[in-house]
Amino acid sequence: MNEAAERESMEFDVVIVGGGPAGLAAACRLLQLDESLSVVVVEKGSEIGAHILSGNVFEPTALNELFPDWAERGAPVTTPVTRDLIHFLRDESRSRRVPGLLVPRLMHNHGNYIISLGRLCQWLAEQAEAMGANVFPGFAAAEVLYDAQGRVAGVATSDMGIGRDGTKKPGYQPGYELLGKYTIFAEGCRGNLGEGLIERFDLRRDADPQHYGIGLKEIWEVDPDRHEPGLVVHTAGWPLDKHTEGGGFLYHADNDQVYLGLIVGLNYRNPHLSPFDEFQRWKQHPAIRRYLEGGKRIGYGARAVNKGGLQSLPKLTFPGGMLTGCDAGFLNGAKIKGAHTAIKTGMLAAESVHRALASGDTGQNELTDYADEVEASWVHEELYRARNFSPAQHKFGTFWGAAFAFVEQNLFFGRLPLTLRNREPDHESLDKASEARVIEYPKPDGVISFDRLSSVYLSSTNHEEDQPSHLTLKDPALPITYNLPKYDEPAQRYCPAGVYEVVEENGESVFQINAQNCVHCKTCDIKDPRQNIVWVVPEGAGGPNYSGM
Repeated sequence: MNEAAERESMEFDVVIVGGGPAGLAAACRLLQLDESLSVVVVEKGSEIGAHILSGNVFEPTALNELFPDWAERGAPVTTPVTRDLIHFLRDESRSRRVPGLLVPRLMHNHGNYIISLGRLCQWLAEQAEAMGANVFPGFAAAEVLYDAQGRVAGVATSDMGIGRDGTKKPGYQPGYELLGKYTIFAEGCRGNLGEGLIERFDLRRDADPQHYGIGLKEIWEVDPDRHEPGLVVHTAGWPLDKHTEGGGFLYHADNDQVYLGLIVGLNYRNPHLSPFDEFQRWKQHPAIRRYLEGGKRIGYGARAVNKGGLQSLPKLTFPGGMLTGCDAGFLNGAKIKGAHTAIKTGMLAAESVHRALASGDTGQNELTDYADEVEASWVHEELYRARNFSPAQHKFGTFWGAAFAFVEQNLFFGRLPLTLRNREPDHESLDKASEARVIEYPKPDGVISFDRLSSVYLSSTNHEEDQPSHLTLKDPALPITYNLPKYDEPAQRYCPAGVYEVVEENGESVFQINAQNCVHCKTCDIKDPRQNIVWVVPEGAGGPNYSGM
């Protein structure tokens, strides 16, 4: 009996891959339109929210459309933004507040809320289940299933109980086939099934490469005297140089908590740069440290974010399914927000599927009307107005790129008659290590700054050790023979969880992969210079177990 024959299969009208804002909004919208539909949401995290990480200043536009009575329903959206501060950090000790008149319009947050996106997703899952959706956390969608005509027919979840050597352990359980008339992919940024679909159907043929940043985040409980609920702080400048895109954030949530972090564009050029260590020294700046002194760090995580914008959107549909949310790349980089566009595109995908099923369609068509509806929506209008934000940073540098953004957004309202492009993939951006400035990072003090392993501990990351590594190499020799001499093997530094190390064994350099530390940020999948690292899903429920991220 082959592996496929061992699997049990379950049939649904619609299969949704990913229990984030896009997938759960799609489930809710489908059942609002027709409560008789059979809908399943499959999520690789141990519970809904376990793999969700975002800043998050939340714009409620799409939630207003999905559940106009969300406040009465008890949505965890309760801390309105009271004021915005933007600081330009000149160096490790000096800063200058940016006057409000010089801030690009899209960065004003009046009417938005400081939330935990993980908790919002848990609430959305409750709404979906109450309407009849099947929500399956702890099951990783590992494979796209195709029918004889090559259309997407659903997904298969990963097998459980496979040993590191590939043999079946006593508790082995084969994965399940989840079959649907249509499949909505909502895995989040750099979803591995989404990337496979983009390649198989050549969905990016008319688009720029997708571009990314890595976002590192901590949650702190702070001194109540240093806490101002609703305060939003953003920073630009130090510790990043003028050629490295990114910036910091510090959001005052409820319960004397602050969410803080640093986003670093993954098109950075210096192979000696470590985003994790840049974040740790950013916290030491007086403009940030003053909020943290006397406080306690209680959470840590990291996740890649899309920043390519409109020019990097792939074709959204293919026979049997569609891409939504950050699986496609709908984050608005100028606003630094993607939850609202994820919810809206999930809703639009659901409406397209409902129209097809209501007309008697049994899943044989490509639902191109979904792409048409996206283009006619406020999502497309937003991304169009913000389309030059990230390419301008790449083309002009961070200072002049910010000046360009101010002129375009505040004077021309996003409608300058030009569209900038960035056709260089992020993994091709590195300079040679011998030609780049070596960066000496200070040791963590254990009070404000910390090391990687103590940080990963706070993420509650766990993988079953006796399972095949979900991080593999196409060519096991490349890290030492190519990356090490040319780039000083940058995986040692770009990984925020200490997964990759170069160690000495018997007098030789060896590339070591500590897969059990992986927080599923996808940075290695994006930044490896030769695209040699292959990230696949581990057993279901593996990875971080974030609380309130």
